[in-house]
Amino acid sequence: MSERKRCLVTGATGYVGGRLVPRLLAQGYDVRVLARSPDKLRNVPWSERVTIVTGDSSNEHSVRQALEDIDVAYYLMHSIEKGKDLETTERRVAQAFADSAHASGVGRIVYLGGLAPDESLEHMSAHMRSRVAVGQVLRDSAVPTVEFRASVIIGSGSASFEMLRYLTERLPAMVAPYWVRQQTQPIAIRDVLRYLVLAAELPPEVNRVFEIGGPDVFSYEEMMQRYAEAAGLKRRFVVPLRLLTPRLASNWVHLVTPVPKDISQPLVMSLRHPAVCTEHDVAAWIPDPEEGLLPFETAVALALEQTREGRVETRWSDAATRGAPSDPLPSDPAWAGGTLFTDVRRLSIDASPERVWEEVEALGGDNGWYAAEGLWRSLGRVDRLAGGPGNRGRRDPRALWVGDAVDVWRVEERDPPRLLRLRSEMRVARRAWLEFAIEPRPQGGCTLVQRVIYRPLALAGYAAWGTVSPFKPLVLQGMLEHIAERAEARTAGSPP
Repeated sequence: MSERKRCLVTGATGYVGGRLVPRLLAQGYDVRVLARSPDKLRNVPWSERVTIVTGDSSNEHSVRQALEDIDVAYYLMHSIEKGKDLETTERRVAQAFADSAHASGVGRIVYLGGLAPDESLEHMSAHMRSRVAVGQVLRDSAVPTVEFRASVIIGSGSASFEMLRYLTERLPAMVAPYWVRQQTQPIAIRDVLRYLVLAAELPPEVNRVFEIGGPDVFSYEEMMQRYAEAAGLKRRFVVPLRLLTPRLASNWVHLVTPVPKDISQPLVMSLRHPAVCTEHDVAAWIPDPEEGLLPFETAVALALEQTREGRVETRWSDAATRGAPSDPLPSDPAWAGGTLFTDVRRLSIDASPERVWEEVEALGGDNGWYAAEGLWRSLGRVDRLAGGPGNRGRRDPRALWVGDAVDVWRVEERDPPRLLRLRSEMRVARRAWLEFAIEPRPQGGCTLVQRVIYRPLALAGYAAWGTVSPFKPLVLQGMLEHIAERAEARTAGSPP
């Protein structure tokens, strides 16, 4: 590295951006991030080593502030708009970013887009058109821009990998959309990040698209078969049908996997077309590693290992859920003049706050909710059917960060070993909170306070609270007592 450059990373709370930041830091760069919700970065290991600028990509002032004195800007943002406004919004935001970068004297923009089919824009999906358009806007600007185009990214926690994993593991035999026969060229997240990091040192004359992919090319169906082999599963029986439209296919993926329609639909739409690199010019500027790019089987094995060992750095669910409300936790019973239902339970525990915190923080995902597991699973399924996120699992089996998804919840506040607050992202109950407060006792041990807060909307909201009321003792009190039992068992040196 010729000098200590300053890098701006947008989308640092997302899957790729959250992994790129620590790798830039490891290479000695000064890193700044632009974040709409900086609280989501509070618990990440690298938060104290970066400068965080609070702002939205559509806010010109915050973008200018973030780009000041920056040498390399990573554009990893994508609009949450849908439909006909998507392309317009993406172009407008990209143009404003490029203009601000030029005005601030930025030396390079690095953008990660999708591997587009070799055909005219009108035949692409709106999602793919918008990504191609953003790259064009950035490259046409006065700032040298490199655009990397990648197909399926294989890595623990990526939406592409999770979709592949759950489809293969949950369906030994399946009727699949015909696009499973399309050719694709997957690439390991490790190699994507390597390209992004090394792009910071490209000379200013490089202003172009680079297509990037791993060493393997095969159909999505073959990827599922190879995943099955790597995971120790039997060969899958797949029957492709042309009748399954992209919309039906995305609904199918939504029901079978934890990946919601808002994410799976763009992935499905992009898989309708071949996604194979037509050039490997990037090697002239960023040579392949001596050991070569990671083969698909190796990338899958690494992803599975990290998933099993709970070492998933970032996950597709780190991004905000579309439509989730942003109102703060109501602290006043007469909040906004509306009805507020609460359920408060307290339990004394003969264990330290730190021990109780370990059990509270481990709730959800494969660890379960310690009581009425069938009801929790059913709740997730119902939410999926209603178009909500359902049981998405969790990034790490033991530790949480603010902003982490935990099944149908998202971590809104985390203050160990004192407070954990989860906010519902369920379609039918988005204004609900589940909170655990741990209060030390002077004589030793602690008191665990569990609080459920729910603000109903319309008649259906009142009906929902009435429907679940008979189950609250089983679900909530059972959860509280099991946390106590587990914490006390660990204190006594017994397995929970």
